[in-house]
Amino acid sequence: MKKRLIHLLFSLFILISVNTVFAQDPPPPPSGGHGQSGNQTPGGSAPIGNGLFILSALAAAYGSYKVYRWKFQSSKKDEQ
Repeated sequence: MKKRLIHLLFSLFILISVNTVFAQDPPPPPSGGHGQSGNQTPGGSAPIGNGLFILSALAAAYGSYKVYRWKFQSSKKDEQ
């Protein structure tokens, strides 16, 4: 019971704090003489596609390992 209460309070805290936490303001645009033409985005554009693919592939591999291990252990218990 106590563990459920702690989880509930923590979940409520997270849900409430998300509404009150704000990110930083974007940086000011560069001055006119920055040497680049056109509309430049502040901060550039970081390629995150490959990182997301690698992360999801590792998560799928880890999940399949956990399922395989769980099935192997449960079949081993059935034999005993």
